[in-house]
Amino acid sequence: MKSRSTTILAVRHAGVVAIGGDGQVTLGESIMKADSCKIHRLMDDKVITGFAGASADAFALIERFEAKLKDYPANVPRAATELAKEWRTDRVLRRLEALLAVVDARHTLLVTGNGDVIQPTDGILGIGSGGNYAVAAARALVAHSKLGAAEIVRTALSIAADIDVYTNTNIVVEELTCET
Repeated sequence: MKSRSTTILAVRHAGVVAIGGDGQVTLGESIMKADSCKIHRLMDDKVITGFAGASADAFALIERFEAKLKDYPANVPRAATELAKEWRTDRVLRRLEALLAVVDARHTLLVTGNGDVIQPTDGILGIGSGGNYAVAAARALVAHSKLGAAEIVRTALSIAADIDVYTNTNIVVEELTCET
């Protein structure tokens, strides 16, 4: 699925996981809103999600994911897997057009409607139209700078915004301390 209209980036680095997103919402080729917040804290701030794709679809998925987290409160991968299974097999949910990036103190996950729950090897995950640009920038910054996770996310998203017309520089970043 090609997701346009946003960029979400998660970076796990130096004992911190940060996730951020831009604020642009587009409808077709027009910018409808510049300051949307696509980053949400769940489960008493222990889990953070970011979404790319259709906003209403994403909010429906976040609500369902939060319900799965309540069913499996200490197991974010299991909650994500249960959501992905339901999303893929339910006739109504299957039509939802969004992607979720999920982080907690131990995991960084991509959850898709195809039934995928993917944890990136390097702890860097990007989704949305500028996701690949942000991932490339974040990998370079992790390897060649002394910036912390939140600064890497903010800088990489700014770089993506300079390239991708569906991404702006109204950036929101949230972070959590990692468990070792």
